[in-house]
Amino acid sequence: MKNLLLAGIVGAIMSVSCSTVKTAKTAQSDRVEFLKLKGDWEVTSVDYDKNFKVKPFDEGADAKCFVGSHWRLIPNNYSGSYTLSGGGACPSLIQPIKFEVVNGTEFKFKKLLEGSKAKAVTVGYSLNLISQTTDSFSLEQNVPSGSDNVRIVYNFARTGMK
Repeated sequence: MKNLLLAGIVGAIMSVSCSTVKTAKTAQSDRVEFLKLKGDWEVTSVDYDKNFKVKPFDEGADAKCFVGSHWRLIPNNYSGSYTLSGGGACPSLIQPIKFEVVNGTEFKFKKLLEGSKAKAVTVGYSLNLISQTTDSFSLEQNVPSGSDNVRIVYNFARTGMK
């Protein structure tokens, strides 16, 4: 009876410690993805089916306005911003964001409106991290349009600060 009880306690301790290690490894993996994205980036292209009118991130601006946009990602406090330089029919704006990388493959961000706290913002955007190198990465967004989904791919190139 003592041996059975001892075996049960040892088994419980091992299962808890193994799950803690797994959680720690997942958190460490996500942290590595954050660090790879640290820095200044430029959107070099936005690829999508041109038969659809795409206005990313509720900015009221066409997808082509995001080509050349500057993104700054600061992983130590999960903050950043993107900047549209304007011109033609494109607006000029600087949009602060809070972001995170989940499971190393999902890039989530929410826009911070002036005077709002990140914890008060409950809506945001979820994109898939589909490729990544030291100096580039691509994000994929699937946006519903009627009965279809429009696949949008944002391609980024590093412009500074690693």
